[in-house]
Amino acid sequence: MSILVTGGAGFIGGNFVLDWLAASDEKVINLDKLTYAGNLDTLRSLEGNPNHVFVRGDIGDRALVGRLLEEHQPRAIINFAAESHVDRSIHGPGDFIQTNIVGTFNLLESARAYWQALTGEAKSDFRFLHVSTDEVYGTLSKDDAPFSETNPYEPNSPYSASKAASDHLVRAWHHTYGLPVLTTNCSNNYGPYHFPEKLIPLVILNALAGKPLPVYGDGQQIRDWLYVKDHCSAIRRVLAAGRLGETYNVGGWNEKANLDVVHSICRILDELKPKADGTGYASQITFVQDRPGHDRRYAIDARKLEKELGWKPAETFETGIRKTVAWYLEHTDWVENVTSGSYQTWIETQYGQ
Repeated sequence: MSILVTGGAGFIGGNFVLDWLAASDEKVINLDKLTYAGNLDTLRSLEGNPNHVFVRGDIGDRALVGRLLEEHQPRAIINFAAESHVDRSIHGPGDFIQTNIVGTFNLLESARAYWQALTGEAKSDFRFLHVSTDEVYGTLSKDDAPFSETNPYEPNSPYSASKAASDHLVRAWHHTYGLPVLTTNCSNNYGPYHFPEKLIPLVILNALAGKPLPVYGDGQQIRDWLYVKDHCSAIRRVLAAGRLGETYNVGGWNEKANLDVVHSICRILDELKPKADGTGYASQITFVQDRPGHDRRYAIDARKLEKELGWKPAETFETGIRKTVAWYLEHTDWVENVTSGSYQTWIETQYGQ
């Protein structure tokens, strides 16, 4: 038995692959394009593991995906592959349209052709699990109820619009063709192996380097924070027992304003790695101009997932953020490699353009 994981060298996908192989001997076929956020260093512990087969490639390459499906006969596809950074989508939306919409379309078509050729239990047991985001629901005011699975889609950035489109394609392929799909919409993830342009790793690394800690606007944008290992466990649970065609929201029940998150990181660093001059890291906080169309609040209602499948997060924000800060302090080699530029040079040497 095997599963095909797309985007399995990225932040969430990489954590999923590591957790899967730590708990199972089922083979993972890991397809990743290795863009800026894909990092094989995350998967270094799997070198020589026969249950991890890494392939560099694009989900939009139907010939490649078709060959992998035919060769390995996976029982499931878990689609993490996506362009996912809002700021990058504002400056260059084209890549987001190509990967998140066109790429998902091509992957669905590859999966449909494969699934339709299956017979018996292999066909009835097959699953296509699409990993998406709460940003497709738009923004909430302070007093609004959290997003449920029945909220209308109101995306406000090129990133969230492209993910919303991909969600609609997945739904359509289920209702039109019968493809056995599952969709998860998660809140903001954080934890080990997070590419350091996102808020939490950026603040940790800038703090340690003595650089300003940039906070957009007034810092009161609220997000629900989900520890990445909890997210991975939720995906495993949905894959195992989710109802076909259904969407499941995955949240951490941890609403925090961005400024509060930054202060939490500063307090932990003050404790674990105090500055030589005795000042606190919070002195480095710098407010910068807000980004265009910045959604004010996201919040996830994850009761459906708990009620139907018995899942709830194991980590509170306090326990998860402490583990995250400690991980970055203990893995400076991973950070230096992904930020130095040498990593991308090595990728191009190994794999070409």
